[in-house]
Amino acid sequence: MLEVRKYKDEDLQAVQQYCLPAEQALYTSMPLEVLNTFQNDIFNKPFVICYGNQLVGCFALYTDSSGNIYTNNKHAILLKSFSIDVRYQKKGYALEALRVLPKIVKQQYDDKNEIILTVHETNGGAISLYKKAGFKYKGENYNGEYGIEMIFRIGL
Repeated sequence: MLEVRKYKDEDLQAVQQYCLPAEQALYTSMPLEVLNTFQNDIFNKPFVICYGNQLVGCFALYTDSSGNIYTNNKHAILLKSFSIDVRYQKKGYALEALRVLPKIVKQQYDDKNEIILTVHETNGGAISLYKKAGFKYKGENYNGEYGIEMIFRIGL
């Protein structure tokens, strides 16, 4: 059974062993980087995706509405650094986690009404995944540090 939950200290060893190939790491932050950011920014909330007792994925939710540069919606939450460990890819975990995410966000952040994420325009696999999970692209882009980022949204 897949579980999506907040990071716990006992997840650290699994996070340290997390594997992403270089071509995927170009598009996201490694989980250890997410944890380091969390320690310095109270609005970055790390989450893990587990299947059984295995940590298979990681992401962060950015909860500060004033720091969300992608929207004027003060009730939006930003999904960041979503990834699945390469050893667990192509098993449906990413899609399943993204499909339950709106419910989890609504339960834990009841003032939020939308999840926003960005994806680099050349990351075709992620674009396809987010669309399949119900996220919508409405033609909005952000000129990021590494090029054009497409802004995807899903209502809660």
